Amino acid sequence: MSSRTMTFAEAIRDALRIEMRLDPKVFIAGEDVGRFGGAFGVTGDLWEEFGDERVKDTPISEAAIMGLGLGAAMLGLRPVVEIMYLDFSTVCFDYLTNQAPKLRYMCGGQISKLPFVVRMATGAGLRAAGQHSQSLEGWYTQIPGLTVVTPATPADAKGLLTAAMRDNNPVLFIEHKLFYGVQGEVPEGEYVLPLRKAAVKRPGKDISIFASCMMVPKALAAAEVLAGDGVDAEVIALRTLSPLDVETIAGSVKKTRRAVVAQEAFKMAGTNAQVIAAIMDSAFRWLEGPVKQVGMPNTVIPFSAPLEDLVIPNEQTIIGAVREALAD
Repeated sequence: MSSRTMTFAEAIRDALRIEMRLDPKVFIAGEDVGRFGGAFGVTGDLWEEFGDERVKDTPISEAAIMGLGLGAAMLGLRPVVEIMYLDFSTVCFDYLTNQAPKLRYMCGGQISKLPFVVRMATGAGLRAAGQHSQSLEGWYTQIPGLTVVTPATPADAKGLLTAAMRDNNPVLFIEHKLFYGVQGEVPEGEYVLPLRKAAVKRPGKDISIFASCMMVPKALAAAEVLAGDGVDAEVIALRTLSPLDVETIAGSVKKTRRAVVAQEAFKMAGTNAQVIAAIMDSAFRWLEGPVKQVGMPNTVIPFSAPLEDLVIPNEQTIIGAVREALAD
């Protein structure tokens, strides 16, 4: 399969464009996704090709956007709706937790499919302060019926979004804001990656680093530094946070016997805890030391650039956790 260099945003747009050409039931809706091309430029020129009927600008109402998408999915369409910031999903929390994941069950099978993709931007680093910078994806991993996806490369973004649009269940597709301009090689044409499957981004034998979203490139950078010290770290990109790929997680720990789990989100009640629980359940006997976790301290994300940099975990944070784990 041929490939070309794309940014993360271009890879998402490529997936949307291809799927919209293939399936007339797919449409996009959200604030400024049309003529303006989206707050982060992701939807770009799609409005010019598909028009108002399939690239729909909405009012500034997250509840309205979610209700539109959910109703359309119930009627057999395949909506891809955008909630600009993950922080704003709190405004439509009921749709995401009580409605979308439970409708097929509550309707006794009268709704056989609910293909519903919700795109949201997550993460800190843009000096956007406490209400536009949080990594709240861990909240949604507690909800049965939701698939929560966090791609970390342009190729992963294209392949996983295509899979999400073809899935018959609600999928939250969560994109880090700092990824949109990142470039990488992306397969051309139709490209699908499996949902609910982690990926080994760097094989290793001394310790496993399980990372999600922005922590994946930081874990890879940390692994390169550690390699200079003779530490061969394996880096696993979780890609889907719920349901977790426990088989890949356990298999890596059984090989390396030590683990670090890294997320940008606050440590308290984050996805780190679920990964650690999976390790305890499935690979405890192989561990030679305690699992270490990397995450943000429990504090409101500062607006000040130096303070924000201080609280966001980085490759040095991961390196420190790895060295602690190897020392125990």
